[in-house]
Amino acid sequence: MRAQLLTSIGAAGVFVSLLVLSSPMQTTAQNGAGPVLMTPWGEPDLQGIWTVESDTPLQRPAKYTNQEFFTEAQRAELDQARGALLGNNKREERGTEADVSGAYNGVFLSVKRTGLRTSLIVDPPNGRLPPLTPEAAKIAAADRAFRLALLQSTETCRTNAPACAGGKYDPTPSPRRAELPPRYNTTRMNRNDGPEDNSSLERCLMSGLPEFGTPFGGSFRRIVQTLGGVSMFYDVSQGQGWQRNIVMNGSPHLPAHIRQWFGDSRGHWNGNTLVIDVTNFSPKTDFQGSRENLHLVERWTRVGPNSLAYEVTVEDPTVWTRPWTAKQEFTKQSEHENRIYYEPRCQEGNYGLPGLLRGRRTEELAFREGRGPDPATMDNSRGVASLEMDPFR
Repeated sequence: MRAQLLTSIGAAGVFVSLLVLSSPMQTTAQNGAGPVLMTPWGEPDLQGIWTVESDTPLQRPAKYTNQEFFTEAQRAELDQARGALLGNNKREERGTEADVSGAYNGVFLSVKRTGLRTSLIVDPPNGRLPPLTPEAAKIAAADRAFRLALLQSTETCRTNAPACAGGKYDPTPSPRRAELPPRYNTTRMNRNDGPEDNSSLERCLMSGLPEFGTPFGGSFRRIVQTLGGVSMFYDVSQGQGWQRNIVMNGSPHLPAHIRQWFGDSRGHWNGNTLVIDVTNFSPKTDFQGSRENLHLVERWTRVGPNSLAYEVTVEDPTVWTRPWTAKQEFTKQSEHENRIYYEPRCQEGNYGLPGLLRGRRTEELAFREGRGPDPATMDNSRGVASLEMDPFR
């Protein structure tokens, strides 16, 4: 069945490619910023393969509190510091837990030049996420406490590593290891009892919208328009791609009881801007703590032959005390060099995840037979050291 699915996706990808390549662009009269590229049927033309060619943190670092844009000197300094992370592949002491549990290093990372803005968030003006509501803060604290309990008997807490901040070392494994998480898990934890103890990325599931890119392989969009339809294919991270179709016929959102991983997108044109209203997210998705109550309003505007402006307003009154807005600018990529666009190729869920589960069972068996340490005292939730030192992450 998987082979049939991949064949179908591959065929769809070829069809999408043909649509994009066969869509001529026309120019209308001036519109403020310049000529507006149009489709043959008279809609603004957003088609192409797009990516963001610079790095900008979601939230403004404290060092630049009252500064919306970097100076050229600051950008050069950050480029030098962040570029050095790619060579930060020093091996830990051979045989230590930190050595054998390491996975990714700078070879796997994508570090772009520093962008103009100090944060993607433009509203609130401080470039930071609004405060959490009391209930959201309570949920976040419960989730954090559970994850710290799973770490309490590990070297991470014994050495007071940053990942154990707020926790306390106890050589005895926590009895909470047998508990279910406070809510559906989407991020890595120090347990591998089943697939859902692992992160969404490790299960080849992207967290979804809004999507601001990852340090692993960047983030691309292929936008295709037809008469009365818009489709977007996302190629992000390490092959965790997905397809998004925007309903453009003016019909209302799906009934509230129908929930989807990437939400329900309903679009319309407001002048030269494609406005997309997105609701009906699944409670298993997670963006900065927001789940089924997440509401997005996206605005996509072609601002030049090779430039596409993106703005999204994010709202969830159960998580944040007010809505917030972020901006990005995408650059058009060569249609010729990218004329073959493959289906998502994530291997984590196919090979990596079964390997993680099998490895954990092997460790448990070895411990029962007196041939190794208790797996509960080993931290398998480590991040990537290079990312932890990146001021943007």
